[in-house]
Order: sequence, then structure tokens, then C-alpha cells
Amino acid sequence: MEKNLFELPQGFRVAACSSGIKKSGKLDLALICSDQPASCAGVFTTNKVVAAPVVVTAPRVRNGECQAILVNSGNANACTGEAGLVDALRSGELTAQALGIATELVAVSSTGVIGATLPMACFEKHIPLLAESLNCGPIDAVATAIMTTDAFPKKSARMITLGNREVRILGVAKGAGMIHPDMATMLAFVLTDAAIPAELLDQSLRQAVNGSFNRITVDRDTSTNDMVLLLASGAAENAPFASDSPDAETFNQALREILLDLAKMIVRDGEGATKLVRIQVDGASSEEDALLAARSIATSALVKTAFFGEDANWGRIIAAAGYSGAEVEPDRVSIRFDNVPMVAAGLGLGPEQEILASEVLKRAEFTVTVDLGLGSGCAYYYTSDLSYDYVRINADYRT
Repeated sequence: MEKNLFELPQGFRVAACSSGIKKSGKLDLALICSDQPASCAGVFTTNKVVAAPVVVTAPRVRNGECQAILVNSGNANACTGEAGLVDALRSGELTAQALGIATELVAVSSTGVIGATLPMACFEKHIPLLAESLNCGPIDAVATAIMTTDAFPKKSARMITLGNREVRILGVAKGAGMIHPDMATMLAFVLTDAAIPAELLDQSLRQAVNGSFNRITVDRDTSTNDMVLLLASGAAENAPFASDSPDAETFNQALREILLDLAKMIVRDGEGATKLVRIQVDGASSEEDALLAARSIATSALVKTAFFGEDANWGRIIAAAGYSGAEVEPDRVSIRFDNVPMVAAGLGLGPEQEILASEVLKRAEFTVTVDLGLGSGCAYYYTSDLSYDYVRINADYRT
């Protein structure tokens, strides 16, 4: 079942190699190609410092068509000035030439260390080899080639039925550090053989990103290179459908599930992380306030270090809600760790409950629910704990 689930959607081929960008010799360059120009949509970093590949790719994706994605790890090609832009354009040209397609149909993407220019000799030599080795095999090599400090490759897939046609949706992502919306330090590529116009793809992708990659944090650092691309080859030849149709909802639901799967994997793989924590805020005066409070709690270094120390320090949680900008009345707040009540009407429920809550914190995955007691607004966020290893990994990153 799993083998079938993770097969490439119809109309796509992939290849990956070790080109020498990474000193370790690990896979670092990958190519994803559609047999024909595919409908596409993309979401990109909101950082005002934007990497060259984003500058090149974003306007191309806005045209609604893409046929190839070239992605490298080990070098972000960010803060590299005019030379970086020239290199990003050149890597796209090399890809287009190797595939015999228009340059405007190539998306380029990079991840890795900021401030270093691309070693273009690696691209000149290996892009033609990648084009020659494209195959319909599994996505695993691509998922590995895009990793930086990731501990494991990340992929998720669904098979759905649109009309009377079987449709595949397959996504891969990378990310472990510099994770914070909007979006996070991450790349994600989603492929489907569904026939869907670019306008509908864009709507679907933005909704799915808002409920997934824009609800995660590891360390409050938003990257220069964030990119999520969704390509639809149309090879499944399903009948067209409207944005408000049952088929649209079937596709949207599957896409939401895949992106949330990938987003949770990124947090679970947070640099040095040992826990995946869902912050659930209920009872806010509005959904906007709930999101403010959830984000504030999820990004608090004091909260995250308490999670690592398995310390049920609810005071840090209520304080983070209080400075979030959301409406908060302390004597209405309740807090629980999974099903263990910790706070009611703003007051702690005693050392016995703290002991029970500390047992919850020993789990690899748990939920902290904060009810503000003010309305019906609710929101969630996924976060990790903050450990000694986070400092070690990032202190040594460039060495």
C-alpha cells in the first residue's frame, strides 16, 4: 500500500545527485520535471531579505505554468547581490537547455548557508546529467537532496477520486531550523496529476498553507528562501470542476492533510527538539485573538525550555498569552495539559495536578489547551521544545 501511495503522480519524473555543493558528498541537487507544462501555484517567504531564487521564481509561478523545479541544498544563494541573481538565472537557463523547454517554465530553489555564492561549476556539470537520468521512480532521493540540518526526509501523499478518476497528490518538504511563519525556513514541493487550473490551485494552496506551514514554529526565525510550489500535470484527465464543488473540497481536504503532515514533521524534526506540542487556544473573543495568543505561547523561549525540562510551569504560559496582544482576563483563563487540568479561573490547581501534568510532559507529543473564557474564537499552533542541542547545532552550523 505504501509503495503505491508514494509513487510519483502521472506525468512527472525526478532525479537527484551529489554535485559537490555539500562538502559531505551527500545528495544536494535535485530536478523535478513534468512531461508537459503544468498548472502551478506558489507561496513564498515574507522576509524582506529575499534570496535570489525566490526573486527569479516568484514572478514565473505567478504566470500559472511551470514544467521543472531545480533545487539545491547546502547553499541558500541569499544575500549574494547581483552575482547571486545572475547565478540563479543561469541555473534556470542550464535546466531549460538540458530539458529543451522555455526558461520561464523553470523554477529554481535553494537552501543552506546564507551569504555564499553558488559553486556554479557544480551546476554546469550536473544539470545535464540530472536531465538524462530523470525517471518515474520514488520521490525519496529528492526528499533527501533538499535536506540541510534535517534528521530525516519528509514526505506525505494521498490518493483521491475526482469524478471517476484516481488522482495522486504527493508532497516533500525540508525544514528543521529557522522555522517561523510566514512561512517557515522550509521548502515544500507538491505534485499532483489532477487537472486543475492555476487559479484554483492558488486558492487551494494558500488555504492549506495558512492551516499548516503558517501554524508552526521552532525558533522564531523566518527564512530568506521559503517556498512552497504546487504543480498539477493534468495527466489524470479528470473532468473540470468548480471551486465550490464536492471534487474541489475532496482535493482541498487532501492537500490540507498533506501540508499539515509535512508541517508537523518539520516541527518534530526541529533542531534539537524532543517534543511536538500543539498549542490550542479556545474561548478567545475572536479567531484573530486566539491566533495571537497561540503564536505567543508557541514562540516563547521560556515556555519551550519548560517543555524540554518537563516542567509544568503554567505561569509562563499564561504570561505569554497576556503579552500576546489578545484580549485576556486572567481570572477567566483555564489551562490543561492533554486531559490534566492545571489552571481554573486563573488560579493553579495545586501540586498534585502539577505532578500529573509533568507526566504528560514526558510524552513525545501532547497538547496544551488554553481557554480564555471570553468567546468562541479558537486557533492552534505547533511548536517544539528548546533544548541544549539547538544551541549546539546552530553554534556549529557553518563549521
